[in-house]
Amino acid sequence: MITRLAVSGYRSIRELVLSPGRLTIVTGANGAGKSSLYRALRLLADVAQGRIVQSLAMEGGLQSTLWAGPEKFSRAMKMGAAPIQPLAGASPRALKLGFASDTYGFAIDLGPSSTATMFFPLDPQIKVEAQWTGPVLGRSGLFAERRGLSVRIRDDNGEWRQAATALAGVDSMMTHCAGMRDAHDLSILRETMRRWRFYDNLRTDREAPARRPQVATFTPALADDGGDLAAALATIDEIGAARALAETIADAFPGGAIQFSTEGYFEVLMRQHGLLRPLRMAELSEGTLRYLQLAAALLTPRPPPLMVFNEPEASLHPSLIAPLARLMRKAAADTQIIVVSHSAGLVDALRGDDACVEIALEKQLGETLAPEHEPPKWVWPSR
Repeated sequence: MITRLAVSGYRSIRELVLSPGRLTIVTGANGAGKSSLYRALRLLADVAQGRIVQSLAMEGGLQSTLWAGPEKFSRAMKMGAAPIQPLAGASPRALKLGFASDTYGFAIDLGPSSTATMFFPLDPQIKVEAQWTGPVLGRSGLFAERRGLSVRIRDDNGEWRQAATALAGVDSMMTHCAGMRDAHDLSILRETMRRWRFYDNLRTDREAPARRPQVATFTPALADDGGDLAAALATIDEIGAARALAETIADAFPGGAIQFSTEGYFEVLMRQHGLLRPLRMAELSEGTLRYLQLAAALLTPRPPPLMVFNEPEASLHPSLIAPLARLMRKAAADTQIIVVSHSAGLVDALRGDDACVEIALEKQLGETLAPEHEPPKWVWPSR
C-alpha cells in the first residue's frame, strides 16, 4: 500500500507530500488541482511502463507541464507586499515524482535535456532515479540508484555493482535494468507498479465499445475505457463471484439483474423491475452503463495493489452514489483505492468509513495545497 505520495514541479503542484490510506478521497473546488494530482500519479505509473517521456509529450512536452511559479514564495510575496518573482539562487527546474509503500520507495527527477536534438527538442531527460526500502530515502535503505547515464545496484552482499554506464536520458532504470543480475527488488517494484489501474475514461457514449456485442475472452481486469465490460462481468460470474455481482446490481437497481447472451457474439442483458424483456447494452442510459463498468472494475477477481478513479460519479444518478460508495468500501479491503471527486454525495458517503482518508485541495497564489493535511517526512534524491 502506498503510504507516501510526493509530487514536485508539476503543473499547479509546486511541492506536495501526502499520506494516502487504504481508501482515500481527494476533494476540492474546480481548478484546485485534483486533475493535476491524478495525472501526476498516472505519470508515475508510466515510468514502469516505459512511456513517461511519451506521456509528457502528449501533454505538450516537459516545459508546458512544469510548475510556472517561483521555486518558493517569500513571506512578502504571500502578503502581497512584493511581486511574484524568482528568488536568487533558484535550483534547476525539475519535475519530481515519488512514492513510498509498505515495502519499497521510488523517486524520479526529470529536467530539460542537456543533449536535445533537432528533431526532439522537447524530450525531457531523466536526471536521477532512486529505489529504497523504508518510508524515507536514506543511505542505508538505498539499493538502486541512477545519476545521469549511470546506474548502480546493491547486490545481495550489500556491495554496489555498476549496472549501466550509458543509459539514455529517456530510458528509466525501471525498464532497462530490472532484468539484470541482483536487480530482483527493482523487478518486483516494476511489476507491482504495472498492475496499478486507472479509470478516468470509461466510455458510455452511443458508440462506446461496451454497448456492442463482442467476442468473449477471459477478462479478469476491466480495460481503462470499459470496452470489454461484457467479458469482465462474465469473468466475475465464472470465477465464483456470481452472488457478489448479483447483490451489487440489486443494491443499485432494486429488482434488477443481469444475464448473458451467447447467441452469436457475447452480450450482457439487463433486467429491470417492471419491464417485460431485458435491455441490451445499447439501450441503457449512460449512468446505468457507467455503474456497471465501475462494478466490473471494483469486483475484479485479481485485485491490483492500487486502483485510482477520477470523477467516477460522472453521469450517475444520485440514487447510485450510495451503492457505489458501499462497493468501494468493500473493495478497499483487498486493494488500495484513491478516488478524485467533487461529488458532495460521494464524499459524504465515503466519509462514513473509519479507514477513509480525505485530502482536501485548494489553490493559493496559483499553487495547489492541502492545508488541512499533515505532510509526512519526505526526502528527494539529490542530483
